[in-house]
Amino acid sequence: MRIDTNWRGDPAERIVFTFNGQPIEGYRGDTVAAALLAKGIRLVGRSFKYHRPRGIFTAGSEEPNALVTIGSGADQMPNVRATLQEIHDGLEVRSQNHIGPLQRDLLAVNDLLHPFLGAGFYYKTFMWPRSFWERVYEPVIRRAAGLGALSHDHGGARSEKAFAHCDVLVIGAGITGIMAAYVAARAGADVLLVDENMSLHNRHRHFDDPIRDAQGITHFSPEDFAFFYLNALQAMPNVRIMTRTTVTGIYDGGSYGALERTGLHLSPDAHPDLPRETFWRIRARQTVLATGALERPIAFPNNDRPGIMMLSAFMRYVDGFGVLCGRTPSFFVTNDDAHRVIAGLIARPEIAQAIRRCTVIDPRPEARAQGDYRLIAGAEVIDTRGRHGLREITVRQGGSQQRIETDLLALSGGWNPTLHLTCHLGARPVWNAEAAMFVPAQDAVPGLHPAGACNGTLSTGGCLRDGHTTALRAIAVLGLADPGVPVPQAGEEAGNGVALWQVQAKGRAWLDLANDVTTKDVAQSAQEGFASVEHMKRYTTQGMAPDQGKSSNIGALAILADATGRSISATGTTTYRPPFVPLTMGALGAGGEGHGFAPERKMTSHAATVARGAPMIEAGLWYRPSYFPAPGETTWQQACDREVRMVRQSVGVVDVSSLGKIDIQGPDAGAFLDFVYTNTFSTLPVGRVRYGLMLREDGHVMDDGTTARLGPDHYVMTTTTAAAGQVMAHLELVAQGLRPDLDVRVISVTEQWAQMSVAGPLARSLLNGILDTPLDTAGFPFMACGAVRVHGIEARLFRVSFSGEQAFEVAVPARFGDALYRDLVARAEALGGGAYGLEALNVLRLEKGFLTHAEMHGRVTAYDLGLQGMMSPKKDYIGKPAAARPGLLEPGRERLVGLKPVDQGGILTAGARLFTKGDPHTRPHDQGYVTSVGSSATLGHMIGLGFLRHGPERMGEAITLVDHLRGIQTPCEVCAPVFFDQDGGRARG
Repeated sequence: MRIDTNWRGDPAERIVFTFNGQPIEGYRGDTVAAALLAKGIRLVGRSFKYHRPRGIFTAGSEEPNALVTIGSGADQMPNVRATLQEIHDGLEVRSQNHIGPLQRDLLAVNDLLHPFLGAGFYYKTFMWPRSFWERVYEPVIRRAAGLGALSHDHGGARSEKAFAHCDVLVIGAGITGIMAAYVAARAGADVLLVDENMSLHNRHRHFDDPIRDAQGITHFSPEDFAFFYLNALQAMPNVRIMTRTTVTGIYDGGSYGALERTGLHLSPDAHPDLPRETFWRIRARQTVLATGALERPIAFPNNDRPGIMMLSAFMRYVDGFGVLCGRTPSFFVTNDDAHRVIAGLIARPEIAQAIRRCTVIDPRPEARAQGDYRLIAGAEVIDTRGRHGLREITVRQGGSQQRIETDLLALSGGWNPTLHLTCHLGARPVWNAEAAMFVPAQDAVPGLHPAGACNGTLSTGGCLRDGHTTALRAIAVLGLADPGVPVPQAGEEAGNGVALWQVQAKGRAWLDLANDVTTKDVAQSAQEGFASVEHMKRYTTQGMAPDQGKSSNIGALAILADATGRSISATGTTTYRPPFVPLTMGALGAGGEGHGFAPERKMTSHAATVARGAPMIEAGLWYRPSYFPAPGETTWQQACDREVRMVRQSVGVVDVSSLGKIDIQGPDAGAFLDFVYTNTFSTLPVGRVRYGLMLREDGHVMDDGTTARLGPDHYVMTTTTAAAGQVMAHLELVAQGLRPDLDVRVISVTEQWAQMSVAGPLARSLLNGILDTPLDTAGFPFMACGAVRVHGIEARLFRVSFSGEQAFEVAVPARFGDALYRDLVARAEALGGGAYGLEALNVLRLEKGFLTHAEMHGRVTAYDLGLQGMMSPKKDYIGKPAAARPGLLEPGRERLVGLKPVDQGGILTAGARLFTKGDPHTRPHDQGYVTSVGSSATLGHMIGLGFLRHGPERMGEAITLVDHLRGIQTPCEVCAPVFFDQDGGRARG
């Protein structure tokens, strides 16, 4: 089906790929669809529900039929549009959604059962018998769902993410977008021009409107115009042109998502390091939307045969790929523009020589032929034949019918502006009754200027003028001067036409070709009470296919309007949401697989820790030592007990660098912390540390930690390891959004400082061995902080304790962390102590009743934790109003308590439920739950923390701990959360 025309491919570069295992030869630059059509292959897939044969319907991202799977193994990628996927050597392409050969799909039997499988049948069929749902219906539905299949193999081709910034973003490189980009670039703006097509040349050949310069002297064809201006743009240093890139969504603040098909057109063997796709985050100060319009199909009986496509697609394959999709083509059109295109097509010598017969059917009785073709005016197509490829159409003219042999039927029912992006922030399009199309609402997106066909302007001259005007509007906002670029002249005719949504005739007329939705389904939806356009969408699945109804939604709502007796404007449209085209999860989560999904964060002491044989465990993405085994110890519990006793009796060292550390500076730093924390920090003296509690806006606890005041305007906040990122994001929100009036800056310094905790009765003695200026017995009291020198290195010292013992945390620049840790552990061992891990740290904090995010899990309040005394009544802070709600202060809430077994050998488990002694162990009698447990080497039995209804009022009560999963029941005594050294004398000593 190749023809001798001026197409952009290179016949010298022959490419061989496979389709369903069959070798297919094409040329570099072909899409899969073009290469298949060139070989006369029209059947490319099966529809979702009825498994009807499907062919290539369009030439772009709106394609509903030609979805294929490419690649194999880990690189397998389903639901790729054959209309966009370029061929390369070794490309494997397979059709989808069939059992057995594509031509003899076993599931095509569904088509025979269509009277029983109409719209909404699943809502009515799968309700009974009720017991069948889980064992029969659901498994069958899940197996039938979807089109292509993902590979279950790991390690496939990678995707990438990238960021771009520009003054003016131009979306779409038709004549409107080219004009807008040129004007903005000449004004000096930094311009980014993006288009989803692989090449921007040879896109405009089927438009025959001559374009003249402002003086009307130089004449361009639209193709030559694009070539001239694109070359000029490519030569400008302030312009970047991105092809194979589709803008998928618009977000707040001039943010755009875009998907670039970076390496899908190249052999992965020849380019192993090239990403398959790149997802771009683009920030633009102003944007020109020039996405054009999508040609509108017409619904008539059996309009889904392979060999039926849009007229614009037919022309695209001719002009862009040198492929004539039919030797005896027919055209079913409703507008004069289509006649002009057809007349220009058959006037070409190479086309006239290749076509044996050409017939045009137009429903308008007044239609006139504009070229050498047969016209049947006042007629409609009412049926087609050809199971795997179109062979014949039936045309009704007045009261007579005739059959016409044809191998292709091209449709043109008018145009639908591609305005989807203008709706992504909530705006609804506006119905233009005169033009019979939806157009963008005014100021739908701040900073976005629709232009050209996507704004309802269909003439060549109008598109050029729109591109010029919107560019001037955009650069004016940027403060740039008009560059004085003249507006080229072109025709102003948009072509008369009629809106024909469906042909009334016997048979199924298809709307959504992928999901097998018919005009009858839409009418039935209205009859059964689903008359809202959103209800109709869900009842029929109209527009829920991978193409998101780009070709079918407007026709469906017009038919719904007719069925309900409303106007199209009153019927409205469904909600257009991102993404505009499907996105792979690999592209969205680029860099987030493997270690990118869960990065391994290692502290400076990691090598020294591993060298001591400590098993490493994850804690908030950080790898930390669980325990340090000693000779003769056979279980982790033995090591843990030894380390706990070591800290209580001598001295222990633990690396706490993973705790979040946030530097807060500025004249208003104190006021900022007062607003963030429930207690007051502006009155904290310099050189002191205070424990703080932070709430969310809903009054629940977000995090706790200590904050030290290093100077009048300088604080350092410490957060829990798990919530470091969340707290940092929260502080940024407060500083930028809630309290921009405060002069304050925050920055994370977690990785800049290595911080070691030295805890135990001998902590001061150990520390004095490394400090340039030793501490005396009374110096540096509990909750003090300040600058010190360690072996001549500037450092920071904090007197805080998470173990309940006398403890100090010393922080040095991260590059000294490894040396400091090794030195401290060696000195501790000389004093009868040593390193301890997270298991011992957890037991030490449990003995003191200190909290972690096991307790602050997002559903508790300060009242639940017994920390209501930290909530200042004298100032405002985040979460204060919500925390005062009566429901959050009820005595009957589950509140923090300690738990110990009645029998010292009793087992406690985290996650277990609590029941009043004697009550059944069922949900209605549930009294609370356990959050943390540990075996206390100090007390000789297990201890735990949990939340119990009326907890503080039930001290001394015997309750039952029940772990249904492990089959454990343990009588427990409710006690205070602090098990050891309740007056805190050891930490303050």
